[in-house]
Amino acid sequence: MTIWRPANTISVKALALIWQDDALLLSDVRNDTGRITGMRPLGGTVEFGEPWRDTLQREFLEELGARITLLDEYIVMENIYDHHGVAGHEIVFLCHAHFTDNSYYRTDTIVYEVNDDTVGTARWITLDELAAKGLELYPSGLKDKLPGQAGKPAPGRRFS
Repeated sequence: MTIWRPANTISVKALALIWQDDALLLSDVRNDTGRITGMRPLGGTVEFGEPWRDTLQREFLEELGARITLLDEYIVMENIYDHHGVAGHEIVFLCHAHFTDNSYYRTDTIVYEVNDDTVGTARWITLDELAAKGLELYPSGLKDKLPGQAGKPAPGRRFS
């Protein structure tokens, strides 16, 4: 297993908020021992010169072979965190989106390729289920910014 540590630079990420009813599509986040400690929306790192919206389209095509439609609603967060004693710092664009292929909404678990030697697992999970399992939602603070939290209205959601 590859041990990951944050880079000593500020990174820019783009993540998609894709809903199925009241469940969000989230990917496992594991610690060094392989234990799942939390979950986060799918997406990836913005490459130099690449608009963050293009990053989302590219990442979903590369990792899932899927096309997504991005909505106008998005959130920008600064995420400063500690990972096994190493500080990380990222700016995160989180955009509400839909799969263009409805079959993804009928799949409970989606296994995708993170890179050449690593696969990821994503699944539909409600925020209540996440809390009941004792798992964190990353980036930290995202839960409070999501629709339905603190009286925020829900965006248009795709149903199967």
